[in-house]
Amino acid sequence: MSTSNAKRTLKRPALRRIYLSLGSNMGKRRANIREALRRLPRERIALRRISSLYRTEPVEYREQRWFVNCVVEAATKLAPVPLLRSLKRIEKQLGRAPGIPKGPRPIDIDILFYENRVVRQRALRIPHPRFADRRFVLIPLAEIAPALCDPVSGLTLSRLMRRTSDRSRVIKMANHPLRIESQRKAAVGKPSAANRPSATERKA
Repeated sequence: MSTSNAKRTLKRPALRRIYLSLGSNMGKRRANIREALRRLPRERIALRRISSLYRTEPVEYREQRWFVNCVVEAATKLAPVPLLRSLKRIEKQLGRAPGIPKGPRPIDIDILFYENRVVRQRALRIPHPRFADRRFVLIPLAEIAPALCDPVSGLTLSRLMRRTSDRSRVIKMANHPLRIESQRKAAVGKPSAANRPSATERKA
């Protein structure tokens, strides 16, 4: 390998493991989440694992429809800020517009973790600053990554769930939102494992 080729190889960004939270409480909620997941590979974000879907009670702004939520593990070569821009682009494509803070939305995609990195910028904070206070995040996250630890507090998910003051209802649904196998052409590589939905999976 020539020196120039070696330098180009060294400059290639590595795949980074990330965790994202997705939620919807407008329109066809499950379909919105499925469509958001289908669009992630177009933004160079490869799905690895998807939690079950959960019906979740609104928190903070309570006078609104219940959400449908899930958490995904993914891999990307995008740095945190470009990753955020890609997620915001998907939200906009699916009809997200400025509205009531914490209010109804067709889709919401949050970065929960980016490897073990701690990011403290004006427009982006990783880990997500409120993930430990949200059962609708902790429960699906623990389903797919039970050994995960918060890089800030050092606490495990089980400890965080015991400590949270959130008592909102989180109800597991029967159906997975999407077959990961359909994402094998993602630009950043194949997923390492696939969740297999049950035979009773229904379209939404």
